[in-house]
Amino acid sequence: MSLIKYNPRTLRTFTTNNLFDDLFNDRFFNNDVTVGKSFTPQVDISETDKAFELSFAVPGIKKDEIKIDLNEGQLIVSGERKFEEKKEEKNFHSVETRYGSFSRSFHLPDNIDADKVEAKYEDGLLNITIPKDEKKIQKKTIAIK
Repeated sequence: MSLIKYNPRTLRTFTTNNLFDDLFNDRFFNNDVTVGKSFTPQVDISETDKAFELSFAVPGIKKDEIKIDLNEGQLIVSGERKFEEKKEEKNFHSVETRYGSFSRSFHLPDNIDADKVEAKYEDGLLNITIPKDEKKIQKKTIAIK
């Protein structure tokens, strides 16, 4: 007997709902949905003893087209990747890059230092560092009686 690794794409049951989901999925209409719609950039979130770090994959977006807001414990990063259709005699056969606007929001914990948040943009990566506030970090060891 051999075991088959579960893969939800290959072991999907064929129902009417799944058929319509696949039919109207963005990947099916590749060229129509890539321009003028929204997209979601990939974000890596990590934590160290001193800070939270977010790394956004936003290639093709200029840093002045990205907006970062920190308001009442919520970090909001938004921007737009514009599709510039040049007037050259160029016919696209495939456009896989997503274009349009994006907005990502994150609820932050209470132990951050909002005055020291830093953002750096380099090589298509937006890195945001949110330092933790030393005064608000309450770490205590409880003795067992």
